[in-house]
Formats: sequence, structure tokens, C-alpha cells
Amino acid sequence: MKATVGLLLLLLTVYCCAAAPLDETAPGECCFHFFTERIPVKNIVSVTKTHSSCLEKAFVIHTAKGRRFCVGHSVTWAQDAFNKETSSHPE
Repeated sequence: MKATVGLLLLLLTVYCCAAAPLDETAPGECCFHFFTERIPVKNIVSVTKTHSSCLEKAFVIHTAKGRRFCVGHSVTWAQDAFNKETSSHPE
């Protein structure tokens, strides 16, 4: 009985995922662990906000060495870096 219920749930999950079109507004990057140190501005290549559907609001910071850091949304230096980037690259 448990195997039948498990198989049914698996099939239902596969069917739902296959039937649903890819949602372009789905979150690309969400943060679950946060970097607490300051990253020097000269090392920052890009700063983006996490998607609004993520559990935690945060900034995703990409550095010149190809690393990715999550920084809390309320961290002042990260807000400043994000604002600087968005003002220098208007959409």
C-alpha cells in the first residue's frame, strides 16, 4: 500500500512538472546562508537582488574571482553597491 501511494505521488509530481510551462518569473537565485564580512567595492563585478518569492530578501554579489556571496538585504554597504550598479546601468 505504501509503495502504491509513493508511486502515485511520484507520477503526480512528474506530471505536474512536465505539464507546467517554465515560469520566467520563478526565482533564479535564493539565499539560505549569508556572508557577514564586507566585500571591497573594487572586487565586486555585479550585484542583484534575490527574487521576490525567495524566503529571505538578499543581494547576490559576484566578485572578480568568480565567487558568489549572499548578503542580507539590510546590510548598508550591499545596498550602496546595488544602488551604484543600478544607477550606472539604467534599464
